[in-house]
Amino acid sequence: MHSSTQIKSQRFSWDEEKGGGGGGHTKSMAKFFSLACIRSESCSDLSPRPHYPSMPKYPKGVSVKDQENKIQESESKALFCVNGMTCSACAGSVEKAIKRLPGIREAIVDVLNNRAQVIFFPLFVSEEKIRETIEDVGFEAALIEDNTGEGSIQVCRLHINGMTCTACSNSVESSLRRIHGVKKAQVALATEEAEIQYDPKLVSYNKIVETVEDAGFEAVLISTGEDRSRVQLKVDGIRRDHSWKMIETSLQALPGVQTVELDARLHKISLSYRPDMTGPRNFIEVIESTGSQHFKAMIYREERGRESHKQEQIKQYYHSFLWSLIFTIPIFLTSMVFMYIPGIKHALDTKVVKMLTIGAVIRWMLSTPVQFVIGWRFYTGSYKSLRHGSANMDVLIALGTNAAYFYSSYTVLRAATSETFEGTDFFETSSMLISFILLGKYLEVLAKGKTSEAIAKLMDLAPEKAILLTLDADGNIKNEQDIDGRLIQKNDVLKVIPGAKVACDGFVTWGQSYLNESMITGESRPVPKRKGDIVIGGTVNQNGVLYIKATRVGSESALSQIVRLVESAQLAKAPVQKLADRVSKFFVPLVMALSFLAWLTWFLAGKFHSYPKSWIPSSMDSFELALQFGISVMVIACPCALGLATPTAVMVGTGVGASQGILIKGGQALETAHKVNCIVFDKTGTLTEGKPLVVSTRLLKQMVLREFYEMVAAAELIQLSLKENRLRGLGPDVQVNFAGQLTKFMQSFQANSEHPLAKAIVEYAKKFREDEENQTWPEARDFTSITGHGVKAIVQNKEILVGNNSLMLDQGIHVPFEAVELLDEAEGMAQTGILVSIGGELTGVIAISDPLKHGARDAISILKSMNIKSIMVTGDNKGTAYSIAKEVGIEIVIAEARPEQKAEKVKELQAQGYIVAMVGDGINDSPALVAADVGMAIGAGTDIAIEAADIVLMKSNLEDVITAIDLSRKTFSRIRLNYVWALGYNVLGIPIAAGLLFPATGFRLPPWLAGAAMAASSVSVVCWSLLLRNYTRPKKLDSLEFREIKIE
Repeated sequence: MHSSTQIKSQRFSWDEEKGGGGGGHTKSMAKFFSLACIRSESCSDLSPRPHYPSMPKYPKGVSVKDQENKIQESESKALFCVNGMTCSACAGSVEKAIKRLPGIREAIVDVLNNRAQVIFFPLFVSEEKIRETIEDVGFEAALIEDNTGEGSIQVCRLHINGMTCTACSNSVESSLRRIHGVKKAQVALATEEAEIQYDPKLVSYNKIVETVEDAGFEAVLISTGEDRSRVQLKVDGIRRDHSWKMIETSLQALPGVQTVELDARLHKISLSYRPDMTGPRNFIEVIESTGSQHFKAMIYREERGRESHKQEQIKQYYHSFLWSLIFTIPIFLTSMVFMYIPGIKHALDTKVVKMLTIGAVIRWMLSTPVQFVIGWRFYTGSYKSLRHGSANMDVLIALGTNAAYFYSSYTVLRAATSETFEGTDFFETSSMLISFILLGKYLEVLAKGKTSEAIAKLMDLAPEKAILLTLDADGNIKNEQDIDGRLIQKNDVLKVIPGAKVACDGFVTWGQSYLNESMITGESRPVPKRKGDIVIGGTVNQNGVLYIKATRVGSESALSQIVRLVESAQLAKAPVQKLADRVSKFFVPLVMALSFLAWLTWFLAGKFHSYPKSWIPSSMDSFELALQFGISVMVIACPCALGLATPTAVMVGTGVGASQGILIKGGQALETAHKVNCIVFDKTGTLTEGKPLVVSTRLLKQMVLREFYEMVAAAELIQLSLKENRLRGLGPDVQVNFAGQLTKFMQSFQANSEHPLAKAIVEYAKKFREDEENQTWPEARDFTSITGHGVKAIVQNKEILVGNNSLMLDQGIHVPFEAVELLDEAEGMAQTGILVSIGGELTGVIAISDPLKHGARDAISILKSMNIKSIMVTGDNKGTAYSIAKEVGIEIVIAEARPEQKAEKVKELQAQGYIVAMVGDGINDSPALVAADVGMAIGAGTDIAIEAADIVLMKSNLEDVITAIDLSRKTFSRIRLNYVWALGYNVLGIPIAAGLLFPATGFRLPPWLAGAAMAASSVSVVCWSLLLRNYTRPKKLDSLEFREIKIE
């Protein structure tokens, strides 16, 4: 095990030094080194035997060797989050308890990161048993989902109606987390959505929905983990049950179909399938060919769940507010306007029964439907909240309006039964209070809807239609057909005309054009595309016609991944949100106590004549004055503003980032990024382009440069062809015809980084033949690759050697002093010198360099002006590393560092008190990205390193590092402002509502006005957050010109 780990580590470091990595083992390597960060020494020294005798004895008659082989094959690994550990003694007790379980191979506990990695044998122990053992020791434990493997964890998304404040969302979240089988639950008040990670073997999504409804809220399923390869079809023309059964049987017979669900009432069929084997177009074809072709199938269109719920909620609040106005306006007029108009006042004061007036009866009749019909939502919200032991804003509203309504009802009944009683009713208070709160809620949901516009815009990028090409065996076009964009399947060939959107991810098979990728990557300049280039779904073709082959469709596309990432980011809470969560636990009870105290204080003061009678308005007595103060305190307090302060700003901030090609994975990353004061940069692909280029050529013999490069390229091409044979599983002896086109080889090796120098030479050689349609090259034979030195081949009957100085000396080639000087000069300029010998004589020196990105020096300079320290850590040699660092202005350099050493350097900086961000490619640098406070994956394109990075920069520009930090600072500044406003409003508003200013100024806040202020406070917090939509990047960046290097 130890030696195997070392080999992986060496290979990983070598790949990183070369500037890229193969896609096939990216995830496994990222996972391996991410876990290595937890405890690298222990991971590399895993013992084949546990420290404790935990393996059970085998039954008699069973071969120990066979049983051990079976056990070894079933070995599993699990990662747990362990909360509550404070020191190494805690970690030791957890580790000891786990190792005492049967079937444990190794257990590693990291107290700093609150994690435990366990390697075990499922035949003897389960993940659940390990988790229970950790909890028995006295710590909270939860299994961390392994995103790098297939796993059985699914993600369910719900829309939850009825949440009004942080207390509601916390109540739902707690209920969900208590469900056995739920691994993680996040509830966002701002979006009114929940994301639940669950094990479908232990719990169903129906149970999750029931739990939310039992908590007192309405839950609507948006999506489940099964939706990744799931499609819904609408079928018309079916009249008999037998037809449904026939269709179901036909679909189940298709290869790749996993489940078929029928809904005859809605004429709907739901299918889950393997996208690599079949697709929705095949299903439609089978359905329409069944039943004498009388059936018609299409994609089942239903409104986007999130948008439909949002619009329905807006409509509900709007209608409720209009109905409340219809009743409240007459109440307001009869109590506050008509009383000053003599004729009308006399009519309203007419007695009906004893002291009961017509005006009081009218107000009572009009306020009753407002209180109990339109305001019924506040009663149900209060009941559900109190039933689960918490109190929310609905409780305050219900108490305040009930106090006003029932006291007013008392005065009406008392007047109807008394000859002398003269009381004042407050029906206008309860009605106007409900109306203003409904208006505030209506404006709030409108504003909250705008905070999620970024997701809606991303989802709308996918085109509704696509042009499908049907090809014959020779690749010629047989037919063109317009299809629904959701019917695209893997390996389809699509035509993209100028002005049309690319329907899915893929690569160009024919044509050349420019694509506008600004909507995905934020890159404003059109990007040239030609045969073999990768394209992203949702981008716009500008001028030429392209044929593309689909590689990622539906939920696998880059656009879908970005949408999911932004949705998850908006659900994730920022640490600062904990303040609102803590306050919400006691906020409502505290307000209720203050309200009662305000009423009691003013009531006793009036009872004992502690203030002049002139303070009491003519229309009420001391009890009614005290009641007004108590109600005002109850309804002016606003827990909603506190709850919305952070999530709305995070939503807008992450949305703005996504629109600029900066994908921020939630509030944690956003909050930490604003504190960053040290950035560790990788070199290859981060500070440099990551694509070696030929920068100069010096010929030492009289020779035409074109002829020189033709011979060198021929030798290098055979090296690339042998690599292709290995990739295809062919033997090294397979003959390759090099008279073919060069582009055939170059397409095969674009994504392969094993021979970057060879590619650079061949690409440069292509320039001499750009005008030729068929680029043919001299044939090479007797090829030999000398690992670490170069290549040797026979071209045009001459021996060609291409490599370093050691190769020439080993082959007996004389290296003149001039060539040695050229090599030294190249090394001093961070270039790689390649010697070329033709026919036994040194003929030329080729200098190859990984050029510095344009703007890298300016970016480092701007970071210095922001008081952010820059450090470069690379696996490259010291000479190249120091040369690049000097060129960009970085003073601290760590060269020849392995991936785990990069992570150690990050931890060392953190120990010194720095808040560290790591900027790398997100694959080779995964240990450091995980170890850093903020990991930034730069230039990841469509292959986003979601596993390791906290922030993914879609473009390769270093300016986005600055923009990401600046955006986080602006967002967190807005969060602070929201909290200042929300807390300040309550701190100032409650004393004023309690009558603090009344003795000195005579100013009194009526309950209806207090309710309006409460509604306005929530709306204002959301509006403050919405101002972030106007964010612009720092002005310092506008003066810089960041552009990509193009091979001329």
